[in-house]
Amino acid sequence: MSDRQKDDDLNKLTPREIVAELDKYIVGQKKAKRAVAVALRNRIRRLKLDPELRDDVAPKNILMIGPTGVGKTEIARRLAKLAGSPFIKVEATKYTEVGYVGRDVESMVRDLMASGFQMVKQEMQESFEDEAEKRAEEVLLDLLVPTGGKKNNAKRAASPVVSPVGSFSFNPNGGGGIAAIQVGIPIIKSQNANAGKPAAMDAGAAGADDAAYQNADQAAQMAAAHDEPPVDDVADEKFKATREKFRVMLREGKLEDKTVELMVSQSPQFPPFEMMGVNMGDLEESFSAFSSMFGGGKKKKLVTVARAREIIKAEELEKLIDRDRVSDEARQRVEETGIVFIDEIDKIAVKGDRGGPDVSREGVQRDILPIVEGATVSTKWGPVNTDHILFIAAGAFTVSKPSDLIPELQGRFPLRVELDSLGKDDFLRILTEPKNALTRQYTGLMATENVEVEFTPESIDRLAALAAEVNSKLENIGARRLHTIMEALLEELSFEAPDIAPAKIPVTVAYVDDKLADIVKDQDLGRYIL
Repeated sequence: MSDRQKDDDLNKLTPREIVAELDKYIVGQKKAKRAVAVALRNRIRRLKLDPELRDDVAPKNILMIGPTGVGKTEIARRLAKLAGSPFIKVEATKYTEVGYVGRDVESMVRDLMASGFQMVKQEMQESFEDEAEKRAEEVLLDLLVPTGGKKNNAKRAASPVVSPVGSFSFNPNGGGGIAAIQVGIPIIKSQNANAGKPAAMDAGAAGADDAAYQNADQAAQMAAAHDEPPVDDVADEKFKATREKFRVMLREGKLEDKTVELMVSQSPQFPPFEMMGVNMGDLEESFSAFSSMFGGGKKKKLVTVARAREIIKAEELEKLIDRDRVSDEARQRVEETGIVFIDEIDKIAVKGDRGGPDVSREGVQRDILPIVEGATVSTKWGPVNTDHILFIAAGAFTVSKPSDLIPELQGRFPLRVELDSLGKDDFLRILTEPKNALTRQYTGLMATENVEVEFTPESIDRLAALAAEVNSKLENIGARRLHTIMEALLEELSFEAPDIAPAKIPVTVAYVDDKLADIVKDQDLGRYIL
């Protein structure tokens, strides 16, 4: 997709259309949808401003407040996918102040840049798909029909080989004159039993030299008199014909199971670990380059033609793209349209009079602050400026309050949106309206076992009521309660599906009450359900 097409698609995304797109996947939360829609539209408007004014327009970061399972993360993820923006979700609890155990906060920008690089790289590779397939086909043919033998052996055997062995020396008495000359002598390689012995002649054996040349001329004349095509041309024609036959079979898929030996690139595998102040991506890349210097970057592997095509195509795509161009475009896209979603930010919100581990939590806030304000972070793709990256923070704030964040960080999230808890009506819509509704997911899963599951409207209504009731009596985990309810409802059917297929199972209110009655009656079972 070209830049102009992307700009046209973004221009069509009005706030109302953005909300309509989010409604296809997320139920309710109108305030949050409107807030992110306006934030995205403002980014589109900013790109149309004059460069002088554009740099002064900062993104309006958003703080989402609401219980778990109400759609905070899904809103941010769908928004980024809708806009085609690099997106990364991070947990605030995995970062720590410098000097404590944990990741440094700059790693979130490096992760975002890695996401942007992969996004741009994939887009560029899609434009080279056809060329990569052609190259992969040629490489496969080279493996299936290797070039054979030495060429032109007969022709070379009949030809004389002249070796210039003459030399000269200068007069040692000075004057630059030549003191002695040794005549160069041709060496004729014969086809008889004494082929390994050259017939060396000195300057006085001129008669023997003439005879040898006469024999060579006669042999050449006899070869020309037969008027036969050269051996190389005949071999080339046969080779080309064989290669084309294999090309046809390859395209028809007749050689997919044939095994070939392929040189496969391999990268050294390192165990995952974290080091403060060290970019592990750069470290791993350095080890990989160091290993390839000593021949560790390639290894022979026996694979099928189908698998070899995938490997070769991937390697050809790597060769076709310009990594510098990918890095430049990815860095620009990250800086202009990148989105960072910081979840569980309420877990690092503490009051100032607390001590102990809370000191580190406040330190995390101070470390996050310059990233959100605008800083330049070094990555292996170049420096990334965070001035115009959109940050969306979210938290339940059940123990702490947004005011417990340090004032400087509060000021960097000017837009605050409270998400509503989900009730029965919301659960009913979640089970029926979205494209990926849970009822459709489970119906599709059972259909793979040739078991048709049909939910009646009354049974779906009963499921929504049970989810709301369990949430009110136990911990409120939002829409995630529906996953618990659906798994408990269909657990027995999922286990027996392969044995009873084909079958048609209607899910009625009686079926729901029979499977889930004990869960609602005994609240203590909740600890085992989740």
